[in-house]
Amino acid sequence: MEKFASPGKGNGLRLLKAVKPGELLYRAAPFAYIVSKKRLGGVCEHCLRRKERLLRCSQCKVARYCDAHCQKEAWQDHKRECKCIKDIDPNFPPDSVRLVGRIIFKILKQSVCPSEELYSLSDLQSNVDELSEDMKEGLRHLAKTLQLYLKVEIQDVSQLLPALDIFQIFAKVTSNCFSISNGELQDVGVGLYPSMSLLNNSCDPNCVVIFEGPQLHLRSIREMQLGEELTISYTETVMPTPERQQNLKRQYCFECDCVMCSTQSKQDADMLAGDEQAWKEAKEVINKVGAPKSREEWEQVLLSCQTLLKSNTSRLPDTNIYQLKLLDLAMDACINLGLWEEALHYGNRTLEPYRFYYPGFHPLRTIQMMRVAKLQFHQDMSSQALETLKQTYDLMKVTHGTEHSLMQNLMILKDEVEAGMLLK
Repeated sequence: MEKFASPGKGNGLRLLKAVKPGELLYRAAPFAYIVSKKRLGGVCEHCLRRKERLLRCSQCKVARYCDAHCQKEAWQDHKRECKCIKDIDPNFPPDSVRLVGRIIFKILKQSVCPSEELYSLSDLQSNVDELSEDMKEGLRHLAKTLQLYLKVEIQDVSQLLPALDIFQIFAKVTSNCFSISNGELQDVGVGLYPSMSLLNNSCDPNCVVIFEGPQLHLRSIREMQLGEELTISYTETVMPTPERQQNLKRQYCFECDCVMCSTQSKQDADMLAGDEQAWKEAKEVINKVGAPKSREEWEQVLLSCQTLLKSNTSRLPDTNIYQLKLLDLAMDACINLGLWEEALHYGNRTLEPYRFYYPGFHPLRTIQMMRVAKLQFHQDMSSQALETLKQTYDLMKVTHGTEHSLMQNLMILKDEVEAGMLLK
């Protein structure tokens, strides 16, 4: 692929050859990345894998690692920030402040980064002129927070290299950073991948971004021709067009004119089908749910979902997006509470809506099918689990690739299911 001038969009990426669905188009290590604040202590700071017991940095007491190898590999990125974290204890910086701190330390080292192969940090667009005054004020506040965070290592951030404009860096990070997710698409960190910032948005994209640890993989999910532009979705696509447009305008400062946005009426009507008052009540409940941790919190979430789902039986189809979110939330609550049979009931109800909204290859549908397969196996429904796993494999080989660690997990589960069937 190559960088090119995309009409009406600035720069973009296009193919130098025709490709089929499932091809790995690009592999990128981050220029800089961090574990998100809400995941601290639960995943390794280097490889981003989840593990029950992690080694703790003896200095800052915050960073944690799988083992001595990961700790050693991460030291160059953690060395200077370690002092900063220790100095501001017990406070901890926002994700963007910690990420920009790492970016600055990397710039000062003047090290070459492979992720700048097609587009460098200095090339990134900040969109400062398009930002609202509220957003600009927010970035100024973050710049001041950064000054306090770095003071033990850098006395005066404003005296750094002339080309190092902290406000501009924050603006670039806001517009260009990627949320790093694990194989199951749960956010674990934030990273900057300059070359991948060339990818333009489409709410009906031809590519997906998947992560293996901090490494970004760009994969095709459609057959594409020579010269075709590569696109990804910057935002959740299963939401009404006005909400998608609002999100894109607020964070990325543009209005999307993709096919899906241009033909919004039919898709939006499906998403909001049913009784308006019912889906507004569902939306309100969903927006109030934070990040449940205790059993009591999950029990309350499940009770709220059950109450609404019961009252919505004849008011909302499962394809209504807020009804679908309720089903997903109820499924999560049941899994966290060990209510496997009920979790499977809700999971089964989500499969048709997922197929409806993601008819081709999409990571979200892939993950949902694998979750349902696990629940079927847990309920001794071996033949159903095996069939679901086979369908999941066909999706995953495109969305994740056969070498991804999640594919290896799928194959292990498939072997367990088949072994259990032989013993019966």
